[in-house]
Amino acid sequence: MSEVRMTGEIRTDLDKEFTDIPAEKWGEAVFNIDGEEIVMEISVEDKVIVALMAGEEAVWKGTLEGLKMLLRGEIKAR
Repeated sequence: MSEVRMTGEIRTDLDKEFTDIPAEKWGEAVFNIDGEEIVMEISVEDKVIVALMAGEEAVWKGTLEGLKMLLRGEIKAR
């Protein structure tokens, strides 16, 4: 069996909770709002890679450190 390298959790305001979801290399959370998907994907191979997608046109992908820098306003998204 492969090594579990991360676990995921999904919680909602309706007291629904899915915890300790094991993953070896990647995991994603997908939310669908009126046919529009919002997706967060995490990959844990050599570096932690984060991808955020809001529909097919708005996508950001980079390292975890890059995401932190983006959220702190230290870099701009392309």
